Amino acid sequence: MIIDLEQFIANEQPYWDELQAMLTTLEQRTGHQLDLNAVKRFNYLYQRTASDLARISTFSAEPTTRRYLENLVARAYAEIHEARQVRSRFQFGLWALQTFPQTFRRHIRAFQMTVLMTMIGCAFGALVVATDAPAKGVILPFDHLHGSPSDRVADEESVTEDRMKGHRSEFSAQLMANNIRVSITALALGITWGLGTLVLLFYNGVILGAVALDYVLSGETVFLLGWLLPHGSIEIPAILLAGQAGLVLAHALIGFGSEHTLRERFRLVSPDLVTLIAGVAIMLVWAGLIEAFFSQYHEPFLPYSLKIAFGATELVLLCIYLVRVGRDDKGGARASAALGTAGATS
Repeated sequence: MIIDLEQFIANEQPYWDELQAMLTTLEQRTGHQLDLNAVKRFNYLYQRTASDLARISTFSAEPTTRRYLENLVARAYAEIHEARQVRSRFQFGLWALQTFPQTFRRHIRAFQMTVLMTMIGCAFGALVVATDAPAKGVILPFDHLHGSPSDRVADEESVTEDRMKGHRSEFSAQLMANNIRVSITALALGITWGLGTLVLLFYNGVILGAVALDYVLSGETVFLLGWLLPHGSIEIPAILLAGQAGLVLAHALIGFGSEHTLRERFRLVSPDLVTLIAGVAIMLVWAGLIEAFFSQYHEPFLPYSLKIAFGATELVLLCIYLVRVGRDDKGGARASAALGTAGATS
């Protein structure tokens, strides 16, 4: 291939200088993110410079230019393939307002599957109680749920003193530990190709459906809502999110429709799994506090209307948070995806 070297360098130098300037900005400002147009431009400049390096490598008379281009290409390659999040200091606000809700929405189909399986379990549990009431002694794991709901409500409402006094913190810690353990189990069971996760969600749904219908049939719907909504509006979605993480793990294990190797699939989903289970843990800490310090107090201590309103508000705010928060950062998300694509095609 014959080219006019001086003219070639003169024509290409502006592109090299532009790439050099972008690299300097990225290297000096570790928190800086390119928008989508800038990412496309960066990829174009990287590919053009790499092509120029290949063309000029045949000219032994230009070792300085060749080394300069090699340095540019190597730096650009490193920027494309690095995990910039590792270099950046963790920011909880950024994680809470962008990373967590965006991760949830990215795997929305897995979440929908967890909801469906739990609802099937609820329907089964309700059907068992409706057709064979004594069977609740078999399917419900707690002794205090085996008796008459009306008797339990009467006992709860007859209490005239704070029976949780001195035990709230311990009870709250036990709830947190147990629920977090269940959530981690739901995630870990994804290694069974998701079957274990689905079974756990189904069983939780069976318990929920059986308890709910048992109280409704006994005419204690208001008590049920006042008891479950304050903590359940956070606790139940948290378990569903843990199931979502388990199904994401299962999808990575199965790899249906993916061109990546098993190791690559696990590496790609690992940050999302950590994000989801961390969010679940935070939600369950809150739910444990609410259950110990709020849900366990019934009339006449706390009116059911207040407890129901509180739980409903929590649920609405959680839905808004998961569905809407972080949607303004689309450019950053697309830019990250584009950088990944650029690395894959280089």
